[in-house]
Amino acid sequence: MKILSRLALLALTALPMFAAAPTNYQDHLGLQLWSLRATSKDNVAAALDMAKGYGVTEIETAGTQNLTVEQFAAELKSRGLNAVSAHMGYDLVKKDLAGCIRDAKALGAIFLIVPILPRATGFTEEDAHRVAVEFNTFGAACKAAGLRFGYHPHGIEFTPTKAGKGETAFDVLVRETKSDLVCYEMDIFWAYHAGQDPAKLLAKYPDRWALVHVKDIRKGAVTGLSTGSAPPIDNVAVGSGQLNWKEILSTAQRIGVQHYFIEDETPTPLQCIPDSLKYLRALKL
Repeated sequence: MKILSRLALLALTALPMFAAAPTNYQDHLGLQLWSLRATSKDNVAAALDMAKGYGVTEIETAGTQNLTVEQFAAELKSRGLNAVSAHMGYDLVKKDLAGCIRDAKALGAIFLIVPILPRATGFTEEDAHRVAVEFNTFGAACKAAGLRFGYHPHGIEFTPTKAGKGETAFDVLVRETKSDLVCYEMDIFWAYHAGQDPAKLLAKYPDRWALVHVKDIRKGAVTGLSTGSAPPIDNVAVGSGQLNWKEILSTAQRIGVQHYFIEDETPTPLQCIPDSLKYLRALKL
């Protein structure tokens, strides 16, 4: 019995820190507030009322507009909205990591996510080596504060490395960041736009993906581009594009992705957000 107990303990401690039990994506289907950026710019309260009206409780922040972090947190709380994750710019995190951690905690967030890296000259494997060191530092500080640090690949990271054989700068970034310090948030649109198979990419790193952005891409849109940019019309309501959502979401659930945020970057978010929610809430995996 003692031997069995020790083996069981070793098995548990060997599990990756970020591995999570499978969960129904519909139980954690939320909204990235960037989706309501036009409304938020003029009227934060109206945007948050919309989010509440969609019937979501989990949200991901993208700044607090003209409100202080404390005021924004109060507005969320009054509507029963839970800021699971906070997006904060790379330059700001690098300049004031302690302040970003403080703000994320004030919002009640669990995750502090960097949404994009500077991309004036693309993203190379040399960049990946450098950024991995920074991310491990950010992650260690977040972990000490009771937060989880993560990164949201934006497509630019999927450039080939000198090693070839299908390896990308993103593979280097994942390999050189510590699993107990850095997790990742897949943007389904940008991964597919860059020529990746989202389901296979999720399965490739099952202990690293904690969150996803649920976004669809127009049928016929050009893919295979690691540019991190696309025409707005290439963004469409979830379920109306070219992605295989049953396969992607089934894989995400199986590997333990915890939170699923609709991020609407279509030209008509107020129409497409309800359409996406209707599709996702009805989808049977």
